[in-house]
Amino acid sequence: MHFDENEPLSVREERFAAERAESRAARKAALLDLRGAHVGAAIVTIALALLSWYGKLLALGVISGVFLIWFAAALVWAYADGDHGRHALQRAYNVTFGWGDGL
Repeated sequence: MHFDENEPLSVREERFAAERAESRAARKAALLDLRGAHVGAAIVTIALALLSWYGKLLALGVISGVFLIWFAAALVWAYADGDHGRHALQRAYNVTFGWGDGL
């Protein structure tokens, strides 16, 4: 965002709003790459299955709760950003498990 200290505040706010709307539209139109999120979800699923297998129910509950809250917060953020439906779910899924792309 370009900042010109001599322009009126109303003009600057309109320009910033237009830039935010443009970036939001580009973000909504872009396809999400979910391969990394699938890897992250698979790792979490395997870890939770192993915790369940070995009877570590407290750790299972804590880790499951953390990922549930993380996904819920990401979904609320996607809805607040103006996404709805499947794209909001995909963005929340990608935010929650997308760290698997770095492996």
